[in-house]
Amino acid sequence: MSTPHYTRLVSAATAGALVLPLAGCAAAGLPGFGGEAEPTATAEAQVVAGTFAGAGASSQESAMEAWISGFQEQHPDAAVSYDPVGSGDGRESFLAGNTAFGASDVALSDEEMAASGPACDGGNAIDLPVYISPIAVAFNVEGVDQLNLSSDLIARIFTGQVTRWDDPAIVAANPEAKLPALEITPVHRSDDSGTTENFTDYLHATAPGAWPYPPDGVWPLPQGFAAEGTGGVTDTVRSTPGGITYADASRTSDLGRAAILVGDEYVPYSADAAAAVVDISPRIENRYEHDLAFALDRTIDKPFAYPMVLVSYLVVCSRYEDKAKGSFVKEFVAYVASAEGQQRAAAAAGNAAISPDVQAWIAEAAKAIYLTRDRPEEQAGG
Repeated sequence: MSTPHYTRLVSAATAGALVLPLAGCAAAGLPGFGGEAEPTATAEAQVVAGTFAGAGASSQESAMEAWISGFQEQHPDAAVSYDPVGSGDGRESFLAGNTAFGASDVALSDEEMAASGPACDGGNAIDLPVYISPIAVAFNVEGVDQLNLSSDLIARIFTGQVTRWDDPAIVAANPEAKLPALEITPVHRSDDSGTTENFTDYLHATAPGAWPYPPDGVWPLPQGFAAEGTGGVTDTVRSTPGGITYADASRTSDLGRAAILVGDEYVPYSADAAAAVVDISPRIENRYEHDLAFALDRTIDKPFAYPMVLVSYLVVCSRYEDKAKGSFVKEFVAYVASAEGQQRAAAAAGNAAISPDVQAWIAEAAKAIYLTRDRPEEQAGG
């Protein structure tokens, strides 16, 4: 499945403008647009009690642990669990109504959005960007901590055209590195992965000659080893001399990592350089109100940016029939996007915090989540 990719906002004026309903959605008669206005959700904190589950992107695992810990400190009667099954399975579980929220490294496709009504009490799902992180090309070559690799060379490694670490193309880009006569073992994700989709989107945008395959969460080639989840691919590389993979950078600190060619310079990964790409990328048009999906600019040629980046989302409903679940989601979303929540995640995972503008925008989206059982006529027994 191919879907666009996403970013954060850069100005308060822009953020204020974008919370308005989109004309394209209103014209299409999508839920939440046109007709009689629904009651505005209260801004007061909700009482949160019960057991709640989420599932999705393994890239968010460390951040999610930090978010859940901080949230439960504030809401001791809430028990929250998260299963890092991968973006694809997380979206599927959420749309089936099995979890209170999903987490995904790509936003829902138009088809998934259209199918979200049953899980969302006749409303719709929304994507909220809460986690920005560079994707690292990580490798296990003894004595080598960093290499310069262009997207063309990365693509040829993962397609099996470049098979040894002392290949002339790698040596030419890294004349000072002591590269062994060692076979390269590419390792890719076995699950439907948002990290895979972001990685293949980057390769397809920047090296289409070497990587002709469209962006997809499912790996398109049979060669190479496969492992499940971020932990699976990074653990495989750790135990495989000559191994190489792509993964959320927060899980690769003990491996060698590549600086990628951006314009005429090699740029090592960093949270700030990843966030720079996010800041200049446009929003995807014709999405639901409060949905924050953006198209990342993979072809940026400025050396302050690192375009092999993922933006990971909380996927939640615009309305909930179950008041307890809806109250939890409202408060959890608000906490994740808060300054405290973002600081906790950055400390745990090393990701880039979302901007204050996006924090405020997501807080407004959380307030707008509608609890069906809070309808005045239902409270009055009507």
